[in-house]
Amino acid sequence: MSVNTQQSEKEQNNKPSMAIIANLIMGMAAWYLIYRALPYIATWLTFIILGLDRSGRFAISPAVEKAIWFFIFETPKVLMLLGLIVFVVGIIRTFFTPERTRQMLVGRSEFAGNVLAALLGIPTPFCSCSAVPLFMGFVQAGVPLGVTLSFLIAAPMVNEIALGMLFSMFGIKVAALYVATGLSIAILAGWVIGRLKMEKHVEEWVYEMQAAQLALAHDEQTWPDRIAAGTTAVREIVGKVWPYVLVGIAVGAGVHGYVPEDFMAKFMGSGVWWSVPAAVAIGVPMYSNAAAIMPVVQALLEKGASLGTVLAFMMAVIALSLPEMVILRKVLKMRLILTFVSVVAIGIMLVGYIFNAVLH
Repeated sequence: MSVNTQQSEKEQNNKPSMAIIANLIMGMAAWYLIYRALPYIATWLTFIILGLDRSGRFAISPAVEKAIWFFIFETPKVLMLLGLIVFVVGIIRTFFTPERTRQMLVGRSEFAGNVLAALLGIPTPFCSCSAVPLFMGFVQAGVPLGVTLSFLIAAPMVNEIALGMLFSMFGIKVAALYVATGLSIAILAGWVIGRLKMEKHVEEWVYEMQAAQLALAHDEQTWPDRIAAGTTAVREIVGKVWPYVLVGIAVGAGVHGYVPEDFMAKFMGSGVWWSVPAAVAIGVPMYSNAAAIMPVVQALLEKGASLGTVLAFMMAVIALSLPEMVILRKVLKMRLILTFVSVVAIGIMLVGYIFNAVLH
């Protein structure tokens, strides 16, 4: 067989066939339609099938009603996002061996890697829970742990929805300060954790998957092989973390139904030193994305809460959510999780104090 013929066959194997493209398009269309219908499905299940409303078969309070709807809606939503992202990352990993990824980082300082990872997190339209599979993909590809954590922090914290809403509500000064402080937290927190050399506190099975991927990731794989790799990643990763997702969302739903806005606004606007850490402590058990938490933020501000304190609360909700911590426990050992939470929480509190001082 001639060299040209071998090269032609190699190029053909590396191109997806029309059947694969058609299947992927149909699968994505079905995924999108189901994902868009989740709010209506949750409403139908909650109020029609279960009859969980104040006038139905079971009389419940508005808070319980809100919490149940939230759980029914968020559970399939997060699992669908996790499945999609793990599938895509599983395919992408077949193009990049750990050695190739490490070579891409040669010549860059670790701090430069932290900056690049944090910047990459800004346009990543994922909540903290769904950023976890990308975090795992980075670790398995050989990216330094601190650099990977910079991405994990920036992806939910510097959110384009929150940025747009802050710009429309408060102008360019506040929006720019939000981006600058969020990026600073992501970069510095990742750098600090990287300096602590805590790779041994990543669960062993993550590195075992890294070793298994090393033999599979090469240019000669066919597209059926790549699709199979994505499917296997979904089965192995989502199959391990889904119970943790359910527990985390259940706790978040319980808190979500009982947001005491009037009480929170009182101490968030008091100006005492403990209002910022208290806001962070309240935000951590909650689970929400930026779009869902912004109405709460606006309501708190209208009731007199300080902007820095409210932003600290918002950042804690979307960057240190309890469901994310529960999922990360399957990937990271407790000491690393506590270090991650502590460093990020300190950064968020500094943001709150800075905003309160600058905009006082």
